[in-house]
Amino acid sequence: MGKLVVLMVTAFVDMMGGLIVFPLVPFYAKRLIGHGPVWTALDAIGLGGVGTIVSLMVMSFAVAQLISAPAWGRFSDKYGRRPALMVGLGASVISYLIFAFTNSLELLFLCRIVQGAGGGTVGVIQAYVADATKPEERVKALGWLSAATNMGVAIGPAIGSAAMGFGTWGPGVVAAMLALVNMVFAWFYLTESYDPHAARAAGKVVRKGREALTRVLTHAAEPASRMILIYAITMGAFQVMTTVLALFLSGRWQVTEHSIGYFYTYVGTISFITRALVLGRMVDWLGEPRLSRLGMFLLALGLVTMPLAPSLPFLALSVACVPLGTAFTFPCVTGLLSRIVPQHERGLYMGMQQTFGGVARVIGPLAGGWAFDHLGNGVPFFTAGGIVLATIFLGLDMDRYVAHARATAN
Repeated sequence: MGKLVVLMVTAFVDMMGGLIVFPLVPFYAKRLIGHGPVWTALDAIGLGGVGTIVSLMVMSFAVAQLISAPAWGRFSDKYGRRPALMVGLGASVISYLIFAFTNSLELLFLCRIVQGAGGGTVGVIQAYVADATKPEERVKALGWLSAATNMGVAIGPAIGSAAMGFGTWGPGVVAAMLALVNMVFAWFYLTESYDPHAARAAGKVVRKGREALTRVLTHAAEPASRMILIYAITMGAFQVMTTVLALFLSGRWQVTEHSIGYFYTYVGTISFITRALVLGRMVDWLGEPRLSRLGMFLLALGLVTMPLAPSLPFLALSVACVPLGTAFTFPCVTGLLSRIVPQHERGLYMGMQQTFGGVARVIGPLAGGWAFDHLGNGVPFFTAGGIVLATIFLGLDMDRYVAHARATAN
């Protein structure tokens, strides 16, 4: 089996397992609020609201991913992509088992932390794809990979809602079983895509994570830094929406834990179709820079109009803009980053992208949850949309980065 096909299967099953669990986290947290030392401590400092608790759940995942991502990326540059990915898959098995039998907010937080630490290998998977494809085909390949993950987004929540029929332990156990099968599949079929020994023999040295981090912060106008910052800002705004979405739909449209999965299925299906069938043609037509700007506009449009929806059909149109926007934005930005950085540091910089994305996933959910509780349920959506619109200006000169990358390749 080709590396890309195996990666797509692995990413699909991994995302499906995550989305069996993720839509249910707000409902589990809501049921457990009012008990235990964590809730007591948060309530004592004014953070006991359901929106804030859920945002902290999302934030805990992001913090763990933030810390682990550059380490996993650098690890993969030094020792290979495959070992790093296998550890991440193993972490998913453990986190889902914790979720299955959680009976406290403490265990629910632990589940999110373990899953986030394993999720730090996202950059490793992206580096895997970049290693296995030509530069001009990279965005399409990343689109296919993300299409596979979004098929997991489409299927996973429906499985999670159905697994609730076994009891509250059902979704976690089903997700753990799928993750274990996925780990065995990857062990037998996923081959290494990068030879770190050859890179070291050629005298190439992987810089430390701290050096790369400092470079991004102090040289923000450089191409690699620009791509990472655009990714992080738009990801943070998108994460604001995902944090409070279940609560918003529950309060405004009476969505429950038994029906929320079908909403995610709708979003995931649109995202899958766009990334699998539309993205490649759009890249050929517009190019990565212009397509990413179109994606940011669509994402902002969906976020701003969602709270204004007067009916379910209008809401469906607003929501559709979000997966369209993310499908056009994130693969393009990631593909451009993979062109700009050298192969022997590709894992490091892909991990660094996830680190900055992780920072945004911390700030976005916390701000979104607080705004939902204290400023109104539409404020997080309006704010996130405005941030995405502003980010478009950061990418207005991305076209010259593509020209530079092509000239360097030639």
